[in-house]
Amino acid sequence: MNKEPLKLRDFIFIGLISVAFGIVYLIALYLGAALTTALTPVGIGILGYEPFYGIWFMAPVVALYVLRRPSVGIITEIFAAVIEVVLGNVFGPIVIVSAFIQGLGVELPYMFTKYRRYNMRNSMVGAVLATIFSFIWTAFRNDYASLEISIVIAIFVIRLISSLIFTGFIAHKLCIALDNTGLLKSYGVSHEKDK
Repeated sequence: MNKEPLKLRDFIFIGLISVAFGIVYLIALYLGAALTTALTPVGIGILGYEPFYGIWFMAPVVALYVLRRPSVGIITEIFAAVIEVVLGNVFGPIVIVSAFIQGLGVELPYMFTKYRRYNMRNSMVGAVLATIFSFIWTAFRNDYASLEISIVIAIFVIRLISSLIFTGFIAHKLCIALDNTGLLKSYGVSHEKDK
């Protein structure tokens, strides 16, 4: 585990990743709103945001892969949510609480391996944990107990599939692509074994 304190360039990287993903997160929000509107007439509007949930878990994977320090996944996810709120997220500051929960879910598998493994397995496990944690949080906030069980199952399954695709697979592949450019050599850690 890298216990060195974060340096200025690390905070700059966290800031850049947070801004980039904050914008991506906001675009995903608008896409989810559009799909919700399209699905509402057939009675399943509640599923509109679910295909995009995995996008909202991606920033921690990238931050952890590059910086390899405890808590950077959670910090980056929170900063990305703050950017998203500032840019006009309609749900407001509550998404910052969601970001903490999601970031924690993604970061846990890295924590359990003492921040030594940055492979697709950890990003997939992080995707599953972020799905479970966010599902519990949204179930509480949106009173899933009042919904039909088939809808609740659909919410969880669609969110899990989205998370495995975007967080588990695409975010990790994005890290590999970034690594292959040579831009990460200045961070002084070997990414070779993670490819």
